[in-house]
Amino acid sequence: MPVRAATFSDLDDLTRLFSGYLEFYQVPRPPAEVRAFLEQRLDRADSTLLIARGVDGAPLGFTQLYPFLSSLALAPAWLLSDLYVVPTARRQGVGEDLMNAARAHAVATGACGIQLETAKTNLAGQALYERLGYVRDEVFYTYWLSLA
Repeated sequence: MPVRAATFSDLDDLTRLFSGYLEFYQVPRPPAEVRAFLEQRLDRADSTLLIARGVDGAPLGFTQLYPFLSSLALAPAWLLSDLYVVPTARRQGVGEDLMNAARAHAVATGACGIQLETAKTNLAGQALYERLGYVRDEVFYTYWLSLA
């Protein structure tokens, strides 16, 4: 599956994909809000959005990465914040293609690594990440402070 950096021309498809992602995590939002969020990411270039398309051009999935600095490594890194594949394209290598494209992007930008989080119930995702060499952190806990 071809994977490439998303542009403004992908915004309609990205909005549908991202809406599916939010529904998967049971936090649906109105499409207008999703579109505005993605449009802002593309406009500000504060994240990297990669989109996978089938040979017919149909959108199959996306991933979004945010840059950060790893204080412990004293180097730049990427946070793989979002990964989604449409249900009809799952188990066909789309997720792996997106993950490999994210890795290639990280290598090309001189990053020391990629960090990601996933739901404890996302066993398919966990299997993919581990197969691709990601190591589950058994030392640190993740905390969240909601400011909403």
